[in-house]
Amino acid sequence: MKRQVPVITLVTDFGLQDEYVGVMKGVILSINSRVQLVDITHAITRHDIVQAALVANSTFRFFPINAIHVIVVDPGVGGKRKVIGCKKEGHFFIAPDNGALSLVVQDGKVDELCAITNQAYFLKPVSHTFHGRDIFAPVAAHLSKDLDMSRLGQKIRLSDIVKLDISAPVLSSQRELVGKILSVDAFGNLMTNIDEETLTRFGHEQGLEDVVIHLGGTKIQGVSTSYDSVQTGSPVAVVGSRKLLEIAVNQADASTYFKAGVGQTITVKLAAPKSGALR
Repeated sequence: MKRQVPVITLVTDFGLQDEYVGVMKGVILSINSRVQLVDITHAITRHDIVQAALVANSTFRFFPINAIHVIVVDPGVGGKRKVIGCKKEGHFFIAPDNGALSLVVQDGKVDELCAITNQAYFLKPVSHTFHGRDIFAPVAAHLSKDLDMSRLGQKIRLSDIVKLDISAPVLSSQRELVGKILSVDAFGNLMTNIDEETLTRFGHEQGLEDVVIHLGGTKIQGVSTSYDSVQTGSPVAVVGSRKLLEIAVNQADASTYFKAGVGQTITVKLAAPKSGALR
């Protein structure tokens, strides 16, 4: 039976203008030249751990079992934060202990979790400013050669790691679903913390086509199935590929259109009963 080529994915906020991503790849390939490297993105907004958490959670299940997912969005590099290794659903993760795995582990289930401390698998010397090169990359490469994760360091509990306070949407006393914008993608689409399941449960009596979304002073009628359900330049609400409610503008930038950004409140209301409807 032919052995599967190991896969390592990379998520960073490094951009591509400097050598950092290329050097990480060089380290990995120097240890295991058979590995297949996949750039998920290097365009995470600088130091945006929430965005990294969203990307990590929305992508890993589309890769083969035993893939190794390296997340280097690490504003605390060189400080006291841990580097952690996690195995979940047969996937491996290497990330700073800053909340980047918050959504991956939000269901409270992991196969294995450890603090990565065994310097035998680090480059020497370890830079204070580039752990992506000196710790994350070599550790990922060694894992891709079937290193047992238990050799990386001591096991830890989920309660031992940092988790972001990513607020869930809430139902107000006026029976309105209140959420927040979590992230803005490269198209200017506004990703919210209102997931498809919560939204569907909220609107089940009328259907999602009849809910009304309020953002700033703008109302959007209903949740559509595509961006082009409205005229070019008009706002639209859809459930995106991350299974989250997102606000877009057909062929334009919603963040500019609404002058909105991360943290802004979004409200979903049930439509008023139609005239003559039974109550």
